[in-house]
Amino acid sequence: MIYLSDNDVKLIDLDWEQNVDVIAAATQCIKSKDIAQPIKPYLRYGNPQNRIIAMPAFIGGDINRSGIKWIASFPNNIKKNMPRAHGVIILNEAETGQPVCVINSGSISAIRTASVSGLIVRKYMELKKLKNVKVGIIGFGPIGQYHLNMCSQLLGDTIDEVLLYDLNGVSNQNIPDAIRHKVNVVNSWEEAYLDADIFITCTVSKVPYINLKPKLGSLHLNVSLRDYKTDVFPWFEKGMIVDDWEEVCRENTDVENFNKVNGLQENGVKLIQDVLNDFLPSLNKDQPVMFNPMGMAVFDIAIANHYLELAKKNNVGVFLEDSVPQLN
Repeated sequence: MIYLSDNDVKLIDLDWEQNVDVIAAATQCIKSKDIAQPIKPYLRYGNPQNRIIAMPAFIGGDINRSGIKWIASFPNNIKKNMPRAHGVIILNEAETGQPVCVINSGSISAIRTASVSGLIVRKYMELKKLKNVKVGIIGFGPIGQYHLNMCSQLLGDTIDEVLLYDLNGVSNQNIPDAIRHKVNVVNSWEEAYLDADIFITCTVSKVPYINLKPKLGSLHLNVSLRDYKTDVFPWFEKGMIVDDWEEVCRENTDVENFNKVNGLQENGVKLIQDVLNDFLPSLNKDQPVMFNPMGMAVFDIAIANHYLELAKKNNVGVFLEDSVPQLN
């Protein structure tokens, strides 16, 4: 068995094109129903804002791996100078169930999240073929930082400007050198939102606040899921995408609120696998699009397996001897 720490994961170069390709392959498995993924349970105790989520899954195709992510989210950790999220992934051989890898890394979850966003960004750009792209990002913790890194690599010279906003301020040391000259830190979410072609929420907001009309034809990656007021629904109604309706329409997400207040139903959204087909081209060019990803375990297993293979190639990680006695 191989053990990968967060530092081990960070030793592996980020290649967002490869990461997005892995997500695309996993999405094809979802489309062909070559997966197994029960709805994930939430463990809560004590402070109700804290949670630990179990995310088991099998994904077939060329990936052919099973496993589980066990991820804790304790928002008040930041007051203790600790990461909000802690995640462990165990990968198993699909045929035998034998554990082959343990990844103790919050970074791998952030990489998965940004890679899923990257698939939507790549499809959006294939359709729009935009130049002078304006990107708005609100919330610049680890998830926001990985999204900026992803956008910098995938969008490259097509980026005209990136507008960053965080309630706690933005440190320049967290902005990649390659894109620093295009980044402006702004004083409000409105400044990052109003003229963005691609707008990304990476906050820990508990209360929705975004209530303004989006830019025509813009893409909104609602990663943090609790930022948009129900007022905005009419503008996004025909361009709503989710990763999994059953997962995302709960836990006080914007999608759940759209369901309760605006009457959004499962047949009124498109799924991430529809993005691989003709959903985006079928839209009016001025229609804003909102992608709402609750997070799918199959994507975690796919990305974790990818990083296991990269770790082997780069001789990263610690090999743990199997001490289980063999049966005669």
